[in-house]
Amino acid sequence: MDAAILTFNGKAEYYTDELCYINELSNSPNDPDVSIAHARVQAGITTRLHRLRGITERYVILEGQGLVEVGELAPQVIKCGDVILIPPECKQRITNIGTGDLVFLAICSPQFQQNAYEDIEDEVNVK
Repeated sequence: MDAAILTFNGKAEYYTDELCYINELSNSPNDPDVSIAHARVQAGITTRLHRLRGITERYVILEGQGLVEVGELAPQVIKCGDVILIPPECKQRITNIGTGDLVFLAICSPQFQQNAYEDIEDEVNVK
């Protein structure tokens, strides 16, 4: 990895099929060990149930309040400052239960690759 300063670009945010907005803050060949995305879920929205193959993910909650479902853990209310650890292949989704946006960092290692994303919303009895 080379030293770099990555400048935030608010216009780079895009809407995903997962039902949230993403702004890739860092996801490049210069730093293959990790990626960082700024995620935003609007009030009342639940992201699609999914898992990442071969990627560990961490959510760092920055704003708002949500209900997170991870693996076999009971759904849990989360708020600013909470960190959610999500092992590879672990089912996950998050619901914004607040009145404003739910905003968090999604930190993946190794870096997020779209082909690792697996939508399992319509599956039954997933691990």
